Amino acid sequence: MILRKRQQEFVEKSVTALKQHGNTLGIAPTGAGKTLMFSAVVGEFLGADSKALILAHRDELTSQNQEKFLRINPRVRTSVFDAKSKSFTGQAVFAMVQTLSRKENLSLIPVIDILAIDEGHHCVSPSYRNIINEVKEKNPSVLIYGVTATPSRGDKKDLGDIFSNVADQIKISELVASGHLVRPRTYIIDVGTQSELKSVKKTAGDFDMAAVEKIMNKLPITEEVFAKWQELAGNRKTVIFCSTVAHGKSVAGVFNTHGIKTVFISGDLSEVERKNALSEFEQGDAQVIVNVAVLTEGWDYQPTSCVVLLRPSSFKSTMIQMIGRGLRVVDNNLYPEVTKEDCIILDFGTSSLIHGSLEVDVDLEKAKQPKKKAEVRFQKECPSCSILVPSASNSCPLCDYEFASGGEADSPGELSGFIMSEIDLLTQRSNFEWCDIFGDSAALMASGFNAFAGIFFLNDHWYCLGGTDLGIKILSFGSQEICLAQADDFLNENETADNAHKSKSWLKQTASTRQLQCLPLAYRNDYSITKYKAANLLKFYFNKSSIQKLLFEADAKRAVGTGLCPQVENSRVGGGS
Repeated sequence: MILRKRQQEFVEKSVTALKQHGNTLGIAPTGAGKTLMFSAVVGEFLGADSKALILAHRDELTSQNQEKFLRINPRVRTSVFDAKSKSFTGQAVFAMVQTLSRKENLSLIPVIDILAIDEGHHCVSPSYRNIINEVKEKNPSVLIYGVTATPSRGDKKDLGDIFSNVADQIKISELVASGHLVRPRTYIIDVGTQSELKSVKKTAGDFDMAAVEKIMNKLPITEEVFAKWQELAGNRKTVIFCSTVAHGKSVAGVFNTHGIKTVFISGDLSEVERKNALSEFEQGDAQVIVNVAVLTEGWDYQPTSCVVLLRPSSFKSTMIQMIGRGLRVVDNNLYPEVTKEDCIILDFGTSSLIHGSLEVDVDLEKAKQPKKKAEVRFQKECPSCSILVPSASNSCPLCDYEFASGGEADSPGELSGFIMSEIDLLTQRSNFEWCDIFGDSAALMASGFNAFAGIFFLNDHWYCLGGTDLGIKILSFGSQEICLAQADDFLNENETADNAHKSKSWLKQTASTRQLQCLPLAYRNDYSITKYKAANLLKFYFNKSSIQKLLFEADAKRAVGTGLCPQVENSRVGGGS
């Protein structure tokens, strides 16, 4: 498979930082492909006689990491060290921290050349520190690499003991721009509490939630919250973040009183009670789930398309974690009747006022300009915590220090007017050449040696599909950006770097006579068509019936999910006959 261009950049910066500093932390949110990038970095340092140790804190992460690692590094021998299997025979060893950190197992660790830590912010805990100390004792020159979506701000000094720098940080705005997360639409709503909330003092690391409860947990305010939610997001699956348990129960009670099935979850509930509440929201009739500091990280339910903030956050990272619960793109193979193109954020606190919203305008005119050669100095020092961070950072990802604007270039790839066409934008971020099949931007296709993919506009919605020798399938539907991203990822998964056609000379060559003869009459004398476009046109026409059938079926399912019933029998897909 092939990494996305932004993923390749992340890997390159991580490798450079490891060589320069001997350690580094990479920051990437949900949707960035963190494990694939992580695996590519480790693979860069594995020679015939070297060994990597990859740490994770959950069984499912260990197995997922191993599976994805082998997709990137298929020739590397792997083994697992956990409660069931205790083997260091692989070049890359995937270990459960809880098992490996036991005293009797620490002494078994061999000499390690690169220690990789998934969810790197956990490295400050005693179990991780015991493993790190053991590994460093046996090899003081060991490389230490961590990746995380949520770097620890509160205990930045402890994290700084392990990592002296941040190699790269992929921002949520970049993933929204590329279609790998849905666009957030933020509403900052004052229900008469903003002035009081601004006076709430911070305690050990966050605002005093007891003081927040006194301000927010009043029936007239909660009734106003419900009214605003019903007006702006009343048909959406919703997660609500509250200040305290008492506040959360009150909010859930008001929503239920108004006939909206709502469940409540907090750390005070038993594991069974929490599972039942989540199941009712994800698989049952509950439309809303109210929580207190339980669903901030580590939980994702893709159909969630509204996030309500009824508490402020002193750290931007916490705000991003909460909002991130609603930004996942929906996998339409799992949820075939769910249409999700954005996420509504209702902020009744002061987080967005303090930290700014997540919507970052992308200047696509800047994206047109050729990229500058990578500078030797790609990191700068944070004046607050002394950690080296990416030179384009506007704030320190570990301590939230805000750098003065100006002087440093804004990070590339961020979303203002769509001045460029989508085809131009995708061409810059894709490993493949994309063709506007009929010149109306309603059908875009790209292909490799093993697969092809395309996006199509039907009944005011976008759909993407992918095809291999095993057949054609619908990948997703939603916004144009999301469909482009899904289609491009499908090609990346099914092709290799050698098959990415952008490097092939025949991309610009005129179509062969044989190709033109196989195309419909309208194209047979058009010698401006390239061999590559002709190949994509032929793939479309050879598969036209299957493509149309899949699109009509997907559109009908989407319509049922939204209560619409379009007459797709008379619809026309892809122009031409």
